Amino acid sequence: MVVASPTPIGSEKLIAVEVPIIDLAARGPKVAELIVKASQEYGFFKVINHGVPEDVIRKMEEESFNFFGKPDSEKKKAGPAQPFGYGCKNIGFNGDMGEVEYLLFNTNPHCISQRSETISNDPTKFSSAVSGYIRAVTDLACEILDLMAEGLWVQNTSVFSSLITHLDSDSVFRLNHYPPPLKDRDTSPSSSFQIHHQGNNIGFGEHSDPQILTILRSNDVGGLQICLGDGVWVPVPPDPTSFCVNVGDLLQAMTNGRFVSVRHRALTNSDKPRMSMAFFGAPPPHALITSPPEVVTPERPSLYRPFTWAEYKEITYSLRLGDSRLNLFKACPDKEAQE
Repeated sequence: MVVASPTPIGSEKLIAVEVPIIDLAARGPKVAELIVKASQEYGFFKVINHGVPEDVIRKMEEESFNFFGKPDSEKKKAGPAQPFGYGCKNIGFNGDMGEVEYLLFNTNPHCISQRSETISNDPTKFSSAVSGYIRAVTDLACEILDLMAEGLWVQNTSVFSSLITHLDSDSVFRLNHYPPPLKDRDTSPSSSFQIHHQGNNIGFGEHSDPQILTILRSNDVGGLQICLGDGVWVPVPPDPTSFCVNVGDLLQAMTNGRFVSVRHRALTNSDKPRMSMAFFGAPPPHALITSPPEVVTPERPSLYRPFTWAEYKEITYSLRLGDSRLNLFKACPDKEAQE
């Protein structure tokens, strides 16, 4: 059960819901069924026995905290994020703000190596940690996507995973750092973070992820919440043994609305800094986003028109963080009730 209970923002409600936890070591069709059920009901679940080596996780966490622990003047040498590199408070290009600082990477190893030159005093070590982590979580994402296809009775079980393993995949990797409360932090005029009140500050506002699938890990500090609709939020307790998995917009479209792209947010509501590491699995820009024939039936015709990731990404960047995007790609306006 969820036990974290920070005060709701405004009139919103927080409820304790058992977040689905799926043991990947169990194997077999039952695991695929559980993943499909969680993706339909929540668009979110946790996985344990995931196969990502502990030393890969540890090295990435150490390198991340080493960077975010530097003075602002040093961190800013890795920015500004356009979109890759170091960013602080600004989220996207349209005025969204949050109490967060971050590093965003293209997942290409050569690009990571180049970017590491401005991030670390030991760029080879940093680059190795990032690339090793991305390889491991990409493998995890592919395993989960293949199980999703299996659970949907899709004949080509690599129909989703092949998009993120493509040579031109547009996947990205993001490190988010949510600083500690005011009393533990530098608030001088030169500091990037000057919070004027305690409580539930928004670290990263309500949104859905536009890509296919997100693999998320955070340190042992709470703050992540998922939305069940109608202003109802579920705090997700931190768990260092698991990874969180989010269904993204593209996967909702490719499953013809069977899966739900979960809306979520992060609050700076703890006494410790929170750090999350998120891999966003995305297709090549030219990839055409359509549903496999097994999920389209006369009773449930295509909810969305075919579109490319480049087309969807352009729309995403033109809107605010919390804006709905998939509605713009519906096959027919009157199909809203089917989602």
